[in-house]
Amino acid sequence: MQERKPLDRLPPLDLLASFEAAARHLSFTKAAAERFVTQSAMSRQMRALEEELGVALFTRQHRALALTAEGQRLLASCTQVLGNLRSTMREIRAPQQREVLALTTTPGFAALWLIPRLTAFTRAHAGIDVRLDATLDNRNLAADGFDIAVRYGKLGALRGARKLFEEAMLPVCSPRLVAELALPLREPADLAHHTLLHLAMDGDGSGMPMEWEPWLSAWGLADLRPAARLSFTSYAEAIAAAVAGQGVALGRRPLVDGLLASGQLVTPFDANTASARAYQLIVDPASRARPAVRAFEQWLLSQAAG
Repeated sequence: MQERKPLDRLPPLDLLASFEAAARHLSFTKAAAERFVTQSAMSRQMRALEEELGVALFTRQHRALALTAEGQRLLASCTQVLGNLRSTMREIRAPQQREVLALTTTPGFAALWLIPRLTAFTRAHAGIDVRLDATLDNRNLAADGFDIAVRYGKLGALRGARKLFEEAMLPVCSPRLVAELALPLREPADLAHHTLLHLAMDGDGSGMPMEWEPWLSAWGLADLRPAARLSFTSYAEAIAAAVAGQGVALGRRPLVDGLLASGQLVTPFDANTASARAYQLIVDPASRARPAVRAFEQWLLSQAAG
């Protein structure tokens, strides 16, 4: 007689970690990149886990994944258990190693606001190493091993978030563009003679860049068509192009304040428009007990206030 497998027998931890990534992203491709395996290997791992459990965890649709009821239950357990394991690993390793503080945020915030200030924190806290993850993905703090997130979104829409600062939008460019008499930049309507720099968006690219639409509409220029457009995959790249004199970008204050103060960028005309979004701070509740995390949280708040 064949021996029955115990119902509570655990699959390999590596399979559960891969499942958590696939379920969180709802994408085998993104999960594979996170776990440093191929997409086909991730797909095989998920089928092996389903065969081990005897149930389907995913509904495989055309170019889309969805969790079954069993998959949702397993994801909830994996998120909690893996988060607890990572927290325990940090506590065990802390006496032997320098303390590591893990932060995730957007590439634009990291490049333009955080990194220029980060030296002040590391100098004042010599025993703390900062691990910075710059991505547009919303990481799960507990499951992915992060202590703090700075995220960009509508106020009140991010659960447990604390406002760092609100945002104002205004055109910015190199001083060289303002100095060109042949193509003046004295009022918003003059943007029609210049190249607009913007982020790449989905679509055929025939319409006005999405981030420029509300600003132009606020100034009665919804029908404005620029001389040309340059699109970039990240906000920091668009701002770098503005510094290089390649066109006019829509600056997000206070992210561009440092470049304005140094003279690398200028505002050709006073045309601030308030944004409905803000940069917000989220701290993993389990991480807040660590002195390093509390110190970094207070430092971020003081930098934002100053």
